[in-house]
This record gives sequence, C-alpha cells and structure tokens, in this order.
Amino acid sequence: MNTSNNSALRMRPLFKRLAALALVVGVAVTVGVTAIAHTAGGGGWHHGRAMTAADMDAHVDAMLQHIYAEIDVTDAQKAQIDPLVKQAMSDLMPLHTQAQSAHTQFIQALTQPTLDRNSLEAAREAHMQLAEEASKRFVQLIGDVGNILTPAQRQALANHIQKLHGMPGS
Repeated sequence: MNTSNNSALRMRPLFKRLAALALVVGVAVTVGVTAIAHTAGGGGWHHGRAMTAADMDAHVDAMLQHIYAEIDVTDAQKAQIDPLVKQAMSDLMPLHTQAQSAHTQFIQALTQPTLDRNSLEAAREAHMQLAEEASKRFVQLIGDVGNILTPAQRQALANHIQKLHGMPGS
C-alpha cells in the first residue's frame, strides 16, 4: 500500500470521530454526519427517505436538547450555542451535496468496463478535500462551543462522547 493510501486510512478514524463529536455538540450534519458522518456512511437517509433540511433541523434540535440535559447547559449557554450550531449546519450543507457527487463519481469509475485509476484517484481526492473542509469547520464549531462551556461541562461532554463510542475512559 502506498503512503497516500496509508495516510487516508489513518485519517478515517479521526474523520469519523470529528464527525461524531460535532454531531454530539449539535451538528447532526446535514452534511453527511452530517457532513462527515453521512458522507462516510452513505447518505442522509432517515426512515427510508432522504432527510430534508427540516428533518435535519429537528434532528439537530433533539440532539442538542439531549446533550444540553446531559451536560447541564444553562439557558444563557443554549442561547449562545444554538446560533453557532445553526451556522455550522448552514456552512456544511453544501459539502454534503458535493460529497454525494464525489461518491457517485467514484461508483461510476469503479463500474466502468475498463477501470480508470485516474478517475478513482480524482474521486478520492475530492472526498479527502471535502473531509478536510468539514473537519476544519467542525473543529471551529467545537472550539466555539467549548469556549462557552465550563471545564466541567466540557469534561462531561467528552465523557458522553466516549461512552457513545465505547471508548476507554468513560
């Protein structure tokens, strides 16, 4: 396996964790993990149909309420966090469509009678670029939300995320 493939494989767990973390913080991305999660997971399907923007908003609101209760967020903190999450969702939405397009490009290249490695590589590069963009936006959101939470709330959030993912230390 070449170095770029090894690098891509090493980035997958980080990519998935960032997506999950952002989801838990409130970005049930409308972008495939909304961006990351749905991109890696194959789409934004919900009960047999594609999630609409309204479905995603409702899902994010429900996730936020759950997390808020779990880590004891105040009403003042909620008022600061909600707009940050909504803006992140808005920023990430276009990435979901682009990720679907890159996925379709990959499938098309894979199913041609003659395998075109250049097309496969172009699709991989598109996915990695989108993952990088989504990851940066998620980290920005996490930092912004983290600045609003107290150290104890951040620890409670980290514990909750670890528990959700069966990670040690929870």
